[in-house]
Amino acid sequence: MPENSDSPKPSKSFRKGALVRVDRIAYQNSLESAATDQSPPSYIFEGPGELLIIKGEYAQVRWRRPVPDVWLRVDQLKPWS
Repeated sequence: MPENSDSPKPSKSFRKGALVRVDRIAYQNSLESAATDQSPPSYIFEGPGELLIIKGEYAQVRWRRPVPDVWLRVDQLKPWS
C-alpha cells in the first residue's frame, strides 16, 4: 500500500550519536510535558544528550547522568552546541 503523502515527514537533521538538548518552549507546549512532572530537570535543557535510536518522529536520548533514557519527539530537540 502506498503511504499517504500528506503525512508529516520526520526531521532528517539528526543522526544516531548526535548530541542534543531539549527545546524548552517546544517541550513545555507539548502534550508530553502535561503528562509528566510539572518541573522537568534542568539538565535536559542544558544538554548534552546522545541520540541512541530514531524511530519515526521519536528519538531515544541518553543523558550523561545516572538517569533512565527517555523518548522525545524529534521536533522538541535542538543540536547541542
